[in-house]
Amino acid sequence: MQSDPKLALLRLRDTLMHGAASTDSQAQIVELDQSKVGRLSRIDALQAQAVALDGVARRETKLREITAALARLENNEYGWCELCGEAIAQGRLEFDPTVTHCIGCATQLEANL
Repeated sequence: MQSDPKLALLRLRDTLMHGAASTDSQAQIVELDQSKVGRLSRIDALQAQAVALDGVARRETKLREITAALARLENNEYGWCELCGEAIAQGRLEFDPTVTHCIGCATQLEANL
């Protein structure tokens, strides 16, 4: 059974945006005033901030991928490999509706990294 790719993309976008406020607040600048927070607490806060910043960056990347996939849907280009032009397997699209390469081309690209 084929799922609706637009619905899957919109759900994925909504899921990402749902947790955005808490992640964004954790990514705020850590205050370094030692009179308010001890050294170990600051280190913990800096580590939490780094993790949150990484999460924000990953979310923004995924949101760009979702926007691009929605544009491909509108242009009837969704589901076709950007390298070889062949159809991307339905199971691959259901697993990640933002993919842009068939498994063969994706494997070749990763091997070249």
